[in-house]
Amino acid sequence: MRLDGRRESTNVEDRRGRGGMKTAGGIGIGGVLIVGLLTLLFGGNPSDVISALEGAGMGQGVQADYTPTAQEEELAVFARQILAGTEDVWTEIFRQYGRTYQPPKLVLFSGSVQSGCGGATSQSGPFYCSADHCVYLDLSFFTSMKKEIGADGDFAYAYVIAHEVGHHVQYLLGILDDAHRQMSRLNEKESNKISVRLELQADYFAGVWAHHDNAMFNSLEAGDVDEGMAVASKIGDDYLQKQAYGYTVPDAFNHGTSAQRSRWLKKGIQTGDINQGDTFSMDYDRL
Repeated sequence: MRLDGRRESTNVEDRRGRGGMKTAGGIGIGGVLIVGLLTLLFGGNPSDVISALEGAGMGQGVQADYTPTAQEEELAVFARQILAGTEDVWTEIFRQYGRTYQPPKLVLFSGSVQSGCGGATSQSGPFYCSADHCVYLDLSFFTSMKKEIGADGDFAYAYVIAHEVGHHVQYLLGILDDAHRQMSRLNEKESNKISVRLELQADYFAGVWAHHDNAMFNSLEAGDVDEGMAVASKIGDDYLQKQAYGYTVPDAFNHGTSAQRSRWLKKGIQTGDINQGDTFSMDYDRL
């Protein structure tokens, strides 16, 4: 991505080093990451993984000294630039519809963090919390993406942030709360289907952002869209379940298959039209 000279958002709270926890005992980081990826990657519920970690003996630890590396500082600048891009794009889109965009705050943390939705650790993955309108991100997650699922590249990382901001857009439009109300009344299987619709729409909104960011700033370079398609293909429920267990359980899908995630991200990039991202009206089998 071309980001030279791009502004950095000031709507960022840097909590790195404030609440970092060094885990003691329990399963290794690779296994924990798979748990987090299956339930949390790009918009899951942090409390689900916290329970899993505590059950594995990882809910407690000792305070760790934190000194950001040069690479982490570069990623922090990158994250602030991408957040700024989402602010510019969504402000303009909302303006076109006679609405005012209220951007989310990005909270950078290391180790563990307390959000309005509860506690989470770096193994939980990035997430959006509608209770405090914040996107939470441990920058080390990008390294884990590369190591554990082979997802790498600046656009792949931007997709992570843009997807979480997509959940904030859903919140502002009333979609997120409505979906959560529906999920609270349904059994797990049907609730998961609503979750899939939410996640695929957030993928679409990430694509819409990329489309308009490129139109505004000529930000996309050759290979960037391919990076997005590559990472989307590796974060589908079917791919992650096969990697973790060797088989799939479709009724447990809550983010969508690799094909679905790739398709909706690509559609958003190609059209840039927020009106074509309705994942709730069509039959579930057609997603």
